[in-house]
Amino acid sequence: MRREIKEFFENQKIEYYAAQDYSALVEINRSLILRSGIEPRSAIIFLLPYFTGIPENISAYSASKDYHIAVREITERLISLLEQLYPDNKFAGFGDHSPINERHAAAISGLGILGDNGLIINEKYGTYVFLAEVITDVPPELVGCTIPVPVQSCEGCGACKIACPTGILRKEGDECLSYITQKKGTLAEDEINLMKKYNTVWGCDICQRVCPHNVSPRITPIEFFHSDRIDKLDTKLLDSMSDEEFKRRAFAWRGRKTVIRNLEYFEL
Repeated sequence: MRREIKEFFENQKIEYYAAQDYSALVEINRSLILRSGIEPRSAIIFLLPYFTGIPENISAYSASKDYHIAVREITERLISLLEQLYPDNKFAGFGDHSPINERHAAAISGLGILGDNGLIINEKYGTYVFLAEVITDVPPELVGCTIPVPVQSCEGCGACKIACPTGILRKEGDECLSYITQKKGTLAEDEINLMKKYNTVWGCDICQRVCPHNVSPRITPIEFFHSDRIDKLDTKLLDSMSDEEFKRRAFAWRGRKTVIRNLEYFEL
């Protein structure tokens, strides 16, 4: 990979990144590529570790500001650099909502292994990582792509499957607890009881907490995830948030009413 790109990631405190030939990736949403107007030839993939501690009643990923903001800011900065290095080419940044299977891309790039809980497991940060990438029409040889490696899976110890609250990892349920907390409308009594049992008003980290690769999770060096962090979400804190502040949280995408409803279940 070009020295300038490596220096960029070092300055962003991003330790795990790689460039990959697009032909080695698994495309899952062609419409996003068509919308970008790019004939993709390579991709720069990177991990954003986000762990800052275990919050009391929300998923760790939602304790910080919305990670989509971090993905957008970093990919925009990376694209700005790439446009200087390759002025005749096109670039598009993605994260979460992506044209490629990001976990497969990270795995064949040597950035992690695939866990039974469906998450990528990094050697240093465990499963507490977000995936993002910039896709471009720059030829692989000019970016400095790595040779794809075989996809590796975790040891299959079964800890995540045993601990899964709804049994979906054991193929005994249809919905994960995280999904239940994000559903709109009135929840069923058994769904409410699950939320109370596991003390969550948003998301679920059970499969991550029991994973042996997360025994001693490393704290992220990326400052974004440390600012405006929430340890416990309650009605008082939610009411104090302006609409603009609320929009910057990961749980905002389902609307304030959904979060209020979840909090009210704990007050019954």
